[in-house]
Amino acid sequence: MNFASSGNAGRIRLRLPATSANLGPGFDAAAIALDFFLEIEAEPAAEFSIAAVGRDRDRCSRLEPNLILDLYRRLLKENGRPEIPLAVRMNNGIPLGMGCGSSAAGRLAGIALAVHFGQLGWSSDQILEEACILEGHPDNAAACWLGGFVTAACEGRTVHVARVLPPTEWRAIVVLQPDPLPTSKARAVLPSSYSRLDAVTNIQSVAMLGLAFAQARTDLLRVAMQDRIHQPYRAPICPLLPRLLPLAGSHGILGAALSGAGPSVLVITASEDSVAQASSAIRIALKGLPEPELLICRFSPLGAIQGMERLQA
Repeated sequence: MNFASSGNAGRIRLRLPATSANLGPGFDAAAIALDFFLEIEAEPAAEFSIAAVGRDRDRCSRLEPNLILDLYRRLLKENGRPEIPLAVRMNNGIPLGMGCGSSAAGRLAGIALAVHFGQLGWSSDQILEEACILEGHPDNAAACWLGGFVTAACEGRTVHVARVLPPTEWRAIVVLQPDPLPTSKARAVLPSSYSRLDAVTNIQSVAMLGLAFAQARTDLLRVAMQDRIHQPYRAPICPLLPRLLPLAGSHGILGAALSGAGPSVLVITASEDSVAQASSAIRIALKGLPEPELLICRFSPLGAIQGMERLQA
């Protein structure tokens, strides 16, 4: 698919899903789209403006610094296009700094706006490749752009993605702690090397992870989401994790893992009917900690590429 435009580029609407990456052992390689979104509508204007509602409204409303607009301006400049001020209306449903893919959604939004208003003519693959380079890893960006469950790998600039639609009956509970965690801090605690046993254990788990989603194997998910590469080292700065991991395999919970780099935890249940029991178990397990927010959602089969809509001015 090519995103070239003819004539003046008019309004555009974007709908970018939240994502949960890693899913335990799939470190920097696996992610899934969730059905809460960053929604943006933008059109040319005399000057830049952002009217934001939803989560983190104050931060989203800032013109400087602003991840989306900063990237939009930079790409126009790098590609020799004039800077076109935009009037942006934004409804943000993705918590910032919580491991729900807010940076991937923001970067893809900035790229898509530059491609549209700068009439760069980039393909879908080029947009995804640029986002993965900026992110430093392909998992969140691929899931946000394409939707569903993805595994992804980079070969130079080329991004290779395998994608399946997750079971429609499964549900997700994203357990949010009150305070965000910078990804840079979460990466800083990781070791520089691992034992062979830890590496092999992760390979075994991640080999089952994709098949568990593709085949709706509820019996595999608990083991398929076990990890020895990043979660043990992040547990001390992600206090929800050690309380919630032992719930996997009980209370209607199929599996649990850090959402991305944390601090949020992704809990997967077998069905809508399991959510109440799982939520109750989660709250009991977290007694004594600051009250968490439980964000109950579905997996999104649609990504940002299906949510792009060009509008008449």
